[in-house]
Amino acid sequence: MANWLYDALFAPLAGRHAAFLYLPDGAAVSGAKFHDMIAELGAALRAAGVAKGDRVAVQAGKSPQALAIYAACVSIGAVYLPLNPAYTPAEVDYFVGNAVPRLFFCDPSARGTLAPIAARHGARLETLAADGTASLPLIGGVGFTPTPCTGADLAAILYTSGTTGRSKGAMLSHDNLLSNAQVLADLWRFTAGDVLLHALPIFHTHGLFVATNTVLAAGASMIFLPSFDVPQVLAALPQSTVMMGVPTFYTRLLDSPALTRDLAAHMRLFVSGSAPLLAETHAAFKERTGHAILERYGMTETNMNTTNPYDGARRAGTVGMPLPGVELQIMDGAAVLPQSAIGMITVRGPNVFGGYWQMPEKTAEELSADGWFSTGDLGMIDDLGYVQIVGRAKDLIISGGFNVYPKEVELLLDAAQGVLESAVIGLPHPDFGEAVFAVLTAHKGADLDVGAVLASLGGQIAKFKQPKGAVVVSDLPRNAMGKVQKAELRKAYGDWFSKSS
Repeated sequence: MANWLYDALFAPLAGRHAAFLYLPDGAAVSGAKFHDMIAELGAALRAAGVAKGDRVAVQAGKSPQALAIYAACVSIGAVYLPLNPAYTPAEVDYFVGNAVPRLFFCDPSARGTLAPIAARHGARLETLAADGTASLPLIGGVGFTPTPCTGADLAAILYTSGTTGRSKGAMLSHDNLLSNAQVLADLWRFTAGDVLLHALPIFHTHGLFVATNTVLAAGASMIFLPSFDVPQVLAALPQSTVMMGVPTFYTRLLDSPALTRDLAAHMRLFVSGSAPLLAETHAAFKERTGHAILERYGMTETNMNTTNPYDGARRAGTVGMPLPGVELQIMDGAAVLPQSAIGMITVRGPNVFGGYWQMPEKTAEELSADGWFSTGDLGMIDDLGYVQIVGRAKDLIISGGFNVYPKEVELLLDAAQGVLESAVIGLPHPDFGEAVFAVLTAHKGADLDVGAVLASLGGQIAKFKQPKGAVVVSDLPRNAMGKVQKAELRKAYGDWFSKSS
């Protein structure tokens, strides 16, 4: 019996002596070498007691070895659980307690802090350093054989924010990941000759699945940078053919006079996602480089849903059209809305996840019995068939490509000294697409120090969730039922970051 995802993406690396990964120090990892890493780690995971269906959590820096752990999990039918290194111990405690992984990899510097959390939830703790050194004993991969898995088997759990503020574990199958990778490789014209400039994190859908899996599906290679660094990216552009990034990448590149049409001449495609790309960024990048950025639309629960065309108009302010095999409707309750009407974006297809881990009620709320997923995004289909996203029904903020749920931040702000109540919103930001902003009210007689209030969040939540600005007001605007009117706050402070920059 075959292993659905492994056979398609990773098995072809075994006989590939050409480079799969190009590293910043000039070294290269061949496909065959990476395949050996997968076999060694797969055997080591088995020896550590990891079986099909067990979860393996990883909170570590980006490295070839970290990527190989994902592949090794696929090879033995384990469920991969990537965690943002920015998450605090309190946040990690929730994820580990909810997913209950058999094995948990963390950075060596965090072992002392995270050991009690792992022990409390019965997870074996191992370390994985930024240089790829792991504490898990390797026993060699000679004779390693993958575990049989079907397309329906679970491959990964990725946590996302929800309407209650509790993070939800989106369950993604082998078929969810493979179907999306194969479609994107075809639509975006990937070939074995492509070199993807990979500066994204690999704990997120964008860098882990959209970028990496698409490269693997095409037999292409990657320049594998540890993070986004403007000089490194500019230096790598002439050796690359494709780049995937978040809007922040493109605004920061545009800030450098070194970005020129000649420097980007070797590139054939720039892709943006994970947050809205401003029309002015799209126009400025095309003017500078001659390339129209291709914007697409996806989410943790679905991978990619739509894309602007490879050939044809890449229209700023839109996310293109549904992928082949993906159905998309604009809904108002149970009614399907006509073209140009605004409503809830719902999607169905082989890319759509199977539900939320251990949350059947939440799954039933957002995923219908016949496979339609309510994205929480409000949008419309224009007269040319392009999808436009106009807002979010939920209060989710996407800052620099990462999800932030306001309620989580508000609870901490409300507990800060002198704060009576807070309202957290997302505001347009030239660098992050959207940035977290807090509107605070003070207890009677309190003299709020905004800087001290924001500083109090350090160590409680990840930095990307912390407000990048705040104001103090006498009262929050409310409707007749007493609900805070965040739309009024967004209108009142919509240009705050542009004015303060």
